[in-house]
Amino acid sequence: MDSSTPSSLGAPSGWRHARHQPSLPEVSRSIAVRPGSKWRRMAAFLGPGYLVAVGYMDPGNWATSLAGGSKYGYALLSVALISNIMAIILQALCARLAIATGRDLAQACRDAYPKPVSWVLWALAELAICATDLAEVIGTAIGLNLLFGLPLEIGVLVTALDVFLILYLQNLGFRWVEAFVIALLGVIAVCFGIQIALADPDWGGAIRGFAPTTEIVTNPDMLYLALGILGATVMPHNLYLHSGIVQTRAYGDTLHEKREALRYATLDSTIALMFALTINASLLILAAAAFHKAGRTDIAEIGEAYTLLQPLLGAAIAPTLFGIALLCCGLNSTVTATMAGQIVMEGFINFKLAPWARRLITRGLAIIPAAAVTIAYGESGTARLLILSQVVLSLQLPFAVIPLVTLTASKAKMGEMVTPRWMTALAAIIAAIIVALNVKLLVDFVIG
Repeated sequence: MDSSTPSSLGAPSGWRHARHQPSLPEVSRSIAVRPGSKWRRMAAFLGPGYLVAVGYMDPGNWATSLAGGSKYGYALLSVALISNIMAIILQALCARLAIATGRDLAQACRDAYPKPVSWVLWALAELAICATDLAEVIGTAIGLNLLFGLPLEIGVLVTALDVFLILYLQNLGFRWVEAFVIALLGVIAVCFGIQIALADPDWGGAIRGFAPTTEIVTNPDMLYLALGILGATVMPHNLYLHSGIVQTRAYGDTLHEKREALRYATLDSTIALMFALTINASLLILAAAAFHKAGRTDIAEIGEAYTLLQPLLGAAIAPTLFGIALLCCGLNSTVTATMAGQIVMEGFINFKLAPWARRLITRGLAIIPAAAVTIAYGESGTARLLILSQVVLSLQLPFAVIPLVTLTASKAKMGEMVTPRWMTALAAIIAAIIVALNVKLLVDFVIG
């Protein structure tokens, strides 16, 4: 085996299986970290964080942000902020796990737990990825419908063609994948920037919205939407994804090199997730300024929001920008969900599948329910299906967060790069909050 692979990095002795292949072996250690200035070395680590950030602004987030902004104005911006802080800390743990051990979260779980447990965790992770893909199918189909008038039923089927885009990008190299994602994120940012300028929000009210209020907890309807925003923000497949794609950097084998890699990788993901917060907050601010201010507090469907933007903002370009941003979010999420699926399948059960085959299977599983619902119920059915996909994600989330926190706290597994106790305590509190709130979201959904 080539000495540059993580298998030879002298991983801590706490791992039971020392011969695991790296995450995404075709691109592992493929991006050089060349000697030079601090800025040059830091630039080599920029990229993975933005792939992770995509999952925090996918179409599943749109429904909760639109509903929250239209119904409660700027009040739920604090929930978006708190959720994002949680995500930053958890993603920092993902980078620490990958760099310290040369393993992604799926491989680490397979090493640490008995086979039956690993298989259950794998099944739950696959369920979460299918739910994520379901949201992407619906979001992309709605985007195609809004921009080009393509019927939803046809749009759902057209989304299967994205496999060719992914294959093309992967053949060009991993840096091209990152460049594609970052370019689309730039388009999304420009679209929202123009729309917010047209909406002319109350910036004083928006700033006050970032401060939590007791009403979020005491008002059951507001709490439900807040839990939906949390469930749509802290997504399980992103934890597997980040711990895999960090290993695309050839950061070296020494403790000093690994610590430097961790520092730069954490900085990359933190900046990227702050960008994701900006996009999510922009969507909520847009809904508050355009709909809540006009008395339209019942907006929850993406298509309805698109239709109302032009008369409320007085600009014909507003709904077009909204549709472009939605389509870009769907395409971006498609790329990252495919990579997350590959990491999960190879990590948990050591089963390798060609990316195109993996993509077609996952997308096929998502297209079937999406097509059935759009044919039977139309757009109102897709809105309910989006909410259902977020509930499925909330169910799986604890099974990714708890292993991440416990594994990175183990000195036997992490060696000298074990998570500091203060950070472990903070992550444990976050995990407990996520578990409690997501269980409540699930219970409320079932009872409701």
